[in-house]
Amino acid sequence: MAGAAHCSLQAKHLLLDPKFEGYKLSLEPLACYQLGLDAAVAEVQLRDDQYTLDHMRAFGMYNYLHLDSWYQDNVYYVDQFGRVMNLSVTLDTALQKPREVFRLPSDLTACDNRLCASIHFSSPTRVTFSDGTGRLYLIKSGKRGNNASEKWEIVFNEELGSPFIIAHSVSFVKSDTHSLAVLLLRVEKDELDTKGSGFHVTLEWVTIAEISKEGKCVHKYEIIKRRVLQGKSVPHYAAIEQSGDGLMIVSHKPFKLMESESDTLEENDDTKVLNEKKDALYYWQQTEDDVTITVHLPQDITKDDIKVCFSPDNICVKLRDQPPLMEGKLYSSVDHESCTWIIREKQSLEISLIKKNEGSRWPELIVGDTRGEFIMDPSQCSEIAENLMHLTSEVMNPNPEKEKPPCNAQELEECDAFLEDGASLCRFDGDTLKVTHIINLGSNQYLFSVVVNPREMPCFCLRHDVDALLWQPHSDQPENMWEHIATFNALGYVQASKQDKKFMACAPDYSYAALCECLRRVFIYRQPTPLATVLYNRKEGRQVGQVAKQVVATLESNDPILGFQATNERLFVLTTKTLFLIKVNSGN
Repeated sequence: MAGAAHCSLQAKHLLLDPKFEGYKLSLEPLACYQLGLDAAVAEVQLRDDQYTLDHMRAFGMYNYLHLDSWYQDNVYYVDQFGRVMNLSVTLDTALQKPREVFRLPSDLTACDNRLCASIHFSSPTRVTFSDGTGRLYLIKSGKRGNNASEKWEIVFNEELGSPFIIAHSVSFVKSDTHSLAVLLLRVEKDELDTKGSGFHVTLEWVTIAEISKEGKCVHKYEIIKRRVLQGKSVPHYAAIEQSGDGLMIVSHKPFKLMESESDTLEENDDTKVLNEKKDALYYWQQTEDDVTITVHLPQDITKDDIKVCFSPDNICVKLRDQPPLMEGKLYSSVDHESCTWIIREKQSLEISLIKKNEGSRWPELIVGDTRGEFIMDPSQCSEIAENLMHLTSEVMNPNPEKEKPPCNAQELEECDAFLEDGASLCRFDGDTLKVTHIINLGSNQYLFSVVVNPREMPCFCLRHDVDALLWQPHSDQPENMWEHIATFNALGYVQASKQDKKFMACAPDYSYAALCECLRRVFIYRQPTPLATVLYNRKEGRQVGQVAKQVVATLESNDPILGFQATNERLFVLTTKTLFLIKVNSGN
């Protein structure tokens, strides 16, 4: 991932509530409607050879209920007869049975190694569909939703190898040609992996374009490009940018492009060039008061060829008319009027920076610049070692302070532990599939994803401390590529205590978040709302203006929950034989 920009997620403080007091259990009744299904959901159980955690995440925890974000309260599922069934809700008291909109031309049960069928809604009129046997369908649906005449028409279908599920797809027009980009996920046997699980994960990016003859579209499609990324863990989040120019992945382990032999040779040449250039561009030292920078100069460089510009927070060094040798924001402010530079023995440029905040140590010179090398003075090494001496001892826990006992790991709660604290968010270029941006998520645990606006990339929700923060990717805004758009207070902590949770979701308008367990129970967490009556906080002696409520719904079914989707007004819960609708918000 050399050359990738290391970024960070910037939370909006106005969307955080440090005084949030928790959720109050509400006993308000929620209207719950249920529809019996004509045929059971086409659930596919894991086989004996699908025994890894990746198989469970990708296929065992698959969401069999598909929400069409282009049309409000419109959901789909596939039944055991290979029929795509649709339920579109306009009035809760006048619900109709799910209706068939498409039927697979082949018998699903004939394939022994099939996966669950998957659907993704690429545009208001295009659907990508996989039958779980390795065949991809592109379907022209017309206007979906509450349309009794809705029928799906196959405009493209092709066998693409081993079975897969559709992770994401987008529809776009480029160079006057309608195209679709589809992301296929597979968990495949890895014969070379003898120490790990024995499997690897692939994401295949398939680009399908409409065929044109003599400048006219003939309404047929063909595959124009297939590329594969490979990793060692199932991604939590994988989505193609709406323009088809990039891809974003949240995963515990990195993905990389599976390259051809010619690409590998070219990469080896690039590596040799990088190794030849590994010498530092500059060296720097520091004391409590100042910073000294040394830059080796080419031959025939005179004082007149050098231009050094100082400002309180920035530095710029130029040689002749060449691009800046050093340029950027300093780690901390300096007294720019006292900064100086000299040439030593016509071989090196020495720059002295006077720190404005004396005593502070800088971990880096120029923010984000890794071309320099820090040289520590031996006396500084001795001083640091002496300062850290009290942290080590040959005796276990020697004489701790009684008022401030040392941290006891047994006091940590289970929800404070993160199984995958090495997760990262990577953005890949659409042409080269090389990483352009990377964010180390650290302990920001991934929770769920949701489509807020179908014309934008899906949002993803991460745990930040105890809260859950919702992030909207903006591929067309390099300066604000990931925007913090909503906060669900304390949800990060609350969800960690639910041992049997299976799915999480939130309303596209952020009015509530919800999670369900494997059986029966659904938990709904509403955003704080103003109170009709006056309440007082006795501990702090102040009036409480708004309260966040938790509502618990119990389904009248013992069948396992297979699907879970949230809209602004309703929660849809799918079991093997029943579709439940929970009215969460009124239309007003």
